[in-house]
Formats: sequence, structure tokens, C-alpha cells
Amino acid sequence: MTETYLGEFEQMVLLSVLRLGEDAYGLAIGEEMAEVAGRSPSSGALYTTLDRLQRKGLVRSEVGETASGRGGRPRRYIRLTPEGRLALSRARHRLLALWDGIEGALDG
Repeated sequence: MTETYLGEFEQMVLLSVLRLGEDAYGLAIGEEMAEVAGRSPSSGALYTTLDRLQRKGLVRSEVGETASGRGGRPRRYIRLTPEGRLALSRARHRLLALWDGIEGALDG
């Protein structure tokens, strides 16, 4: 199995999915990113990234019940796969290893 490397935006999307749990769907993911990370993604960038993450096997989607407020269209809920959790864990460890010992280097 080849290791999957994640870009910053992909990590933010995956972390938002993880934080939202059962309530992760497109609009909620974008709102979570805006609220927690201060980054408001365009819907095009978000959905393109979700599709790419699904092709990589890092997320899967489930169609929910039809919502009346959405013109009868169902929500597409996003779930992290075990591979997605592993990719996030590896990305976190790589970043923490790079930060180790230089926490104060940006001060002053």
C-alpha cells in the first residue's frame, strides 16, 4: 500500500468531517471550516476535494433522506474511512515531528 500524502486543504476537509461525525455533509463541512479554521471554501473547491478524497478511498458518501428545504434533494453525508483516519494520523505525526524543537523559532 502506498502512503497517501495530504495537502493542507484536504487535511482541513478531513478534520472537519471527523469533527462533525454523523452530521458531516457539504454545507456543514464548509461552515465548520469557516468557524473553526477561519477558511471559507467555495462550494466548487469543497466538492471537488470531497470527490478526490472519495476516489482516493479516504471518505465515502451516503445519501440521506430527502429534505423538503432542499427542493426534495437528499443530502450526501460524508464519512471518514479507516484509510482516511490513517492518512490524517500520519499527516499529524509528520507535522508534529517538523515542529518538534522549533516551537519558539517564530517568536520575535
